[in-house]
Amino acid sequence: MSRSRSIQLSRRTVVPVLLVLIVAAGIGLYLFQPWKAFTKNEVNEALPVATAPSAPAGSPKQPDSSRQTDPSRNADLSRNALAQGRFVTHEHATSGTARTVRLADGGHVLRLEDLKTSDGPDVRVYLSTREADAVKTGLGDGALELGKLKGNLGNQNYAVPAGTDLSKFRSAVLWCQRFSVSFGAADLSPAKG
Repeated sequence: MSRSRSIQLSRRTVVPVLLVLIVAAGIGLYLFQPWKAFTKNEVNEALPVATAPSAPAGSPKQPDSSRQTDPSRNADLSRNALAQGRFVTHEHATSGTARTVRLADGGHVLRLEDLKTSDGPDVRVYLSTREADAVKTGLGDGALELGKLKGNLGNQNYAVPAGTDLSKFRSAVLWCQRFSVSFGAADLSPAKG
């Protein structure tokens, strides 16, 4: 009788413990999405048509036809970039270049080129008022979300909302919203060209 009672008692204990472990494993898989450490999502968007930054006062004007950029000619991007910088690694190995670019219609995009980082749960692209090294501790006040990261590899464009004062932003950041960590960031220094 005592043996049968101990078997019943162990079943009463084991079944709920197993259920708790299964639920905990499911929640852990949802939050951490460990398979993303092994996935690659490459995005290669074309460079939008851009215009050269306005010439400083007193410098000769270029003809309008020379201000248009052919989207297939990435070499012209450096002339159209307002600010740019290289990514540095924070929580995950990250490399590539971030550039703010003025478009022909007057709009702006943040362009990520040759991006290489880890895929992750809920990674978003931000402009931050803090420098890249300072972003390790948080995005800071006034950070601007541009959208979810389209892919962890390649070239991609993120529209900057109209009327945004780009001069107040110091870095582009790949930020994991779920865990509040920076995968990597790039200081945005005024482009030379």
